[in-house]
Amino acid sequence: MTLLKMTRRIALAAAAASFAFATPSFADQVVDKIHFLIPGGAGGGWDGTARGTGEALTKAGLVGSASYENMSGGGGGKAIGYLIENADSNHGTLMVNSTPIIIRSLTGVFPQNFRDLTLVAGTIGDYAALVVGKDSDINSMSDLLSAYKADASKVAIGGGSVPGGMDHLVAAMVMEAAGEDPVAVKYIAYDAGGKAMAGLLSGEIQALSTGFSEAVALAEAGEVKIIGVTSDERVDAYKDAPTMKEQGIDTTFVNWRGFFAAPGLPAAQLASYQEAITKMYDTAEWEEVRARNGWVNIHNSGDEFKSFLENQEQVIGDLMKKLGFL
Repeated sequence: MTLLKMTRRIALAAAAASFAFATPSFADQVVDKIHFLIPGGAGGGWDGTARGTGEALTKAGLVGSASYENMSGGGGGKAIGYLIENADSNHGTLMVNSTPIIIRSLTGVFPQNFRDLTLVAGTIGDYAALVVGKDSDINSMSDLLSAYKADASKVAIGGGSVPGGMDHLVAAMVMEAAGEDPVAVKYIAYDAGGKAMAGLLSGEIQALSTGFSEAVALAEAGEVKIIGVTSDERVDAYKDAPTMKEQGIDTTFVNWRGFFAAPGLPAAQLASYQEAITKMYDTAEWEEVRARNGWVNIHNSGDEFKSFLENQEQVIGDLMKKLGFL
């Protein structure tokens, strides 16, 4: 399966997962408490997903209480290792993760992969976006492609992940879909999204590859212009942002985020976590969190989650080989 087919499938799954929500009864508590383990710092996508999910679950009455722990280090590997090494004492813990668990396992950033954990559920997706500074002469993907065709070496695209990381792969995927050589992308890696944004605003890079939900806040503040989103249709959270597809670039991509538990989690406890997350989608509390962040619902549990991850591992691995990272 090509990357384009795979990303189209993801987008279709996201659209199919959207449905009406109802007011909760506050009488259906499924889990007493959940401790959320976050493999990165405060304010990032993992942090927002864990805290937003905990907020919806507790406010809807599906979970009695939620606590949160940020554990940065090793590209997420520190938290994964901790969860595995302390499995018996972490049965009340859910760790959030996303596409990078695939990428960083493939590249050997950490030795574990998703198969070493208990798969709970894929939960949401966040589209990717390319943005430029507010004063940039680039106002569309057409402008960016024109500059790229003229001299790709002068069009630096930055991101908050390492070369071969997700932000780089998204930029390469977009250029490939536009008929350009993805290997020629001049990618500048930054330690984090904030540093990447500083590089964009200083003119060090011409465009930034980032998550759509992170770009929305900056666009609303007037700091950047979003020139392309990897969604099928414009996203309600920021309708001014054009899609890649409407600009003639036939590609879509969603960075999934979901939850994992320690290996050896009892089946009954796993079932309770999955039940709580499934019921969450029918609540107004969840819809408020989802809409606020511009997320899309991508829900898959257990074996479906495993199949999804195995497919993504294959497709991303193929692209990384093409780019010379594997």
